[in-house]
Amino acid sequence: MIFQPAEEGIGGAKAMVEGGLFRDFPCESLFGMHNRPGMALGRFAVRSGPMMAGGAFFDIEVAGRGAHGARPESGIDPVLAAAHIATALQSIVSRNVRPVETAVVSVTQIHGGDAYNVIPQNARLSGTVRAFSTEVMELIGRNLARIAQGVAAGFGASAKTDFRPIFPPLVNDVREAEFAAGVCVELVGADKVRRDPPLIMASEDFSYMLAEVPGCYVNIGNGDGEGACEVHNPGYDFNDAALPYGAAFFARVVETKLKPQN
Repeated sequence: MIFQPAEEGIGGAKAMVEGGLFRDFPCESLFGMHNRPGMALGRFAVRSGPMMAGGAFFDIEVAGRGAHGARPESGIDPVLAAAHIATALQSIVSRNVRPVETAVVSVTQIHGGDAYNVIPQNARLSGTVRAFSTEVMELIGRNLARIAQGVAAGFGASAKTDFRPIFPPLVNDVREAEFAAGVCVELVGADKVRRDPPLIMASEDFSYMLAEVPGCYVNIGNGDGEGACEVHNPGYDFNDAALPYGAAFFARVVETKLKPQN
């Protein structure tokens, strides 16, 4: 069992791998699991190959010129520029990324000012990018900086972009994914195991470990009733009834992998 800290956005798996996890504790295969709200209890989803997107975070600092809120002509409004940048960034996926690729650009924060009657000197946008290839991620990073600088300049402001890839795409090993699916079938039956679930745009730093050791990341049903809203939502509720299924999966993996060979 690998107990990993700092999964959400910090990259604890990366730190463990770089710290010699698999040098000190060699592994032949790895298995991880995440609950899936909206999928019925007692069901599993296993995908071979790419499963979850790589992720990046970004910050855009917009610099203007502060002024009185009643005299905007005497300043350069960074909040207005930031708002237009947030809108313009949505053109990256629709006009710069090939339509056959899958990508997401989400502005999740806008900060600027702390008074009702003051146009601030600076504003900041922050957000996340998701893609299934390094090439698309780099393309988005370049265009994100270009658009931010260009839009800001159009308002007389300036913009500096910090684009930070955090997680690579999560890719399941073909053989280990088939093995994991077989374990799930033994536990709940073939009709309750989906082997071709849709790609997931969320990221998971277990991808750093799968880049070093072949393995598989599995989704387990959290239930499709009350509490079935997405994760990262204040209404989310982990379903304790999923625990026996998850524990049984890991126990069966160990029993099967370590079974003596005749």
